[in-house]
Amino acid sequence: MQDATSDRDLDRIQHGDCIAGLAKLPSGFVDLAFADPPFNIGYEYDVYDDLKEREEYLKWSKQWISTVHRVLKPDGTFWLAIGDEYAAELKTICQEIGFQCRSWVVWYYTFGVNCTRKFSRSHAHLFYFVKDKRRFTFREDDLQNRVPSARQLVYADARANPNGRLPDDTWILRPQDLADCFTASEDTWYFPRVAGTFKERAGFHGCQMPEQLLGRIIRTCSHENDVVLDPFSGSATTLVVAKKLGRRFLGLEISGDYVRFGTGRLDLVRRGDPLEGAPEPLLSAPATPTSRRSERKSRATSRRSCVAARPTEVLENPALSIEASVQHGLAEAFRRVSHGYSLDRVIADPELNAELADACRRMALPGDVRSWNRMLFRMRKAGMLADIPTQQRTEISWTDCDDYLFASEIALRQMIDQGCESLDEILCDPVLAQDFDRIAQALAPGSSSLQYRWGALKLRKEAKLARTRARVLTPLRLGKPIQIHDLGRSVPDTSGVYLVTGETGKPIYGGEALNLRRRLCKQFDSGRLGHWKMEWSASSVRYAVSPEANPTELLAYQSFLVLKHHPNLNYLQLAVGARRAPVAVA
Repeated sequence: MQDATSDRDLDRIQHGDCIAGLAKLPSGFVDLAFADPPFNIGYEYDVYDDLKEREEYLKWSKQWISTVHRVLKPDGTFWLAIGDEYAAELKTICQEIGFQCRSWVVWYYTFGVNCTRKFSRSHAHLFYFVKDKRRFTFREDDLQNRVPSARQLVYADARANPNGRLPDDTWILRPQDLADCFTASEDTWYFPRVAGTFKERAGFHGCQMPEQLLGRIIRTCSHENDVVLDPFSGSATTLVVAKKLGRRFLGLEISGDYVRFGTGRLDLVRRGDPLEGAPEPLLSAPATPTSRRSERKSRATSRRSCVAARPTEVLENPALSIEASVQHGLAEAFRRVSHGYSLDRVIADPELNAELADACRRMALPGDVRSWNRMLFRMRKAGMLADIPTQQRTEISWTDCDDYLFASEIALRQMIDQGCESLDEILCDPVLAQDFDRIAQALAPGSSSLQYRWGALKLRKEAKLARTRARVLTPLRLGKPIQIHDLGRSVPDTSGVYLVTGETGKPIYGGEALNLRRRLCKQFDSGRLGHWKMEWSASSVRYAVSPEANPTELLAYQSFLVLKHHPNLNYLQLAVGARRAPVAVA
């Protein structure tokens, strides 16, 4: 057990210099530390100078590493992520301080940093240290920490250990695309680099580790309720993963903005939430599609050499040449107009999307806005936009969405009922997007097109998590029906869920809100009440107060409200796969 003073320091991000912050902690306080420090390569942080003199950087590194060593328990573990420039020096410093190196992991990724006058960077170094080479935590028998062996993955050999094997010390991004370059004996595990266009990206920090990579480290080298430390919290991904995996955590961060945004991420996370990304991508991730892929044999039988399409092959195939040219042009157009925002933002934002369309027209690209948008989404999925930086955050939080999120959801459901396949199809087509806006605007006037569309994107992103989290929630009980015209006097100023029913008792819409009274008064004000009565014969509302005002938890309660009552205006993905409803009817 930690002492009371130490315990108060946990499960949060402390604002300040890491050396000063760690100096306040008692010795032997931390079970596992993961550090992804500045690489001293000139990266533009908001408050830190990443271009120190060599000796100054090494002196500073020795100071903070020594402090980490002191706060680690005698059987503690330290993981260090670092680039080429100082990998050898920092490994030596760690060993001089007293750390024992168990592994020097090379994390290899494609779509790396393009270099024009040297070989392109496509890897990082992860050093695995312990304080005592005889006493440390390494959970090698935990099934979650094992991967399929070559016998299982390639040969389907009945003699294979059904529990798989421990990973190697080379981690590869998308090895399914390199089946001909690596032999079956080179069992490797990999995690995609969180590039600017990836959906996992937090959006406020340029350097972000994949959750699954950190998940494997934390699961393997610590137990539940152990203390995990990140002295350079940054995007807070280490702490997010630690919280999801049931560990205590502590982050240190010198940037006030990063503290604020990282704390916001942590507030939305709960113990047991799934990690972003595939847990074993070798089994779940498809190979990047190419025009030559269909001609290849399966991984188990193919032994051809790893050779990319040659320029002559492109020239001899006009269709391939045109497609490659268009993709190159689209990537360049996105680079020019994105202003550091994600692809979702550029397509959902009417102004940015108009800039993108103008850029495509100036480049004389074939097609129209709809086809350009759709192709960009496909390119992102294939990793073709990974080298374009997206460091600007779209500042629309769950709290910001609360007044109109119901309108975004209803507009999305109605567009899908009218034949649209997905939200992507709606956003990519300017005509469909405008139809979506009109529906949302009629239900909750006063917000922008970007806000309505971003609300739908946030809803889609969190739907799966809501379904997963809902399985462990305690049921809420809906109260008696309240006539719509009495809502202002009867509903409290608190968070909760509600169910709108028609004159015949048929459920129409199940919602959640951070403030029930504000939401329901806006949803059924004098200007909107007639619309609800005429279109859906809305008559009454039943509500239940939530014990916590956490947006993603409220969404989980809403998920089972939809599953139980099947309202005809809700986003159906909120209820797919749910098992039991935690919302009971009185």
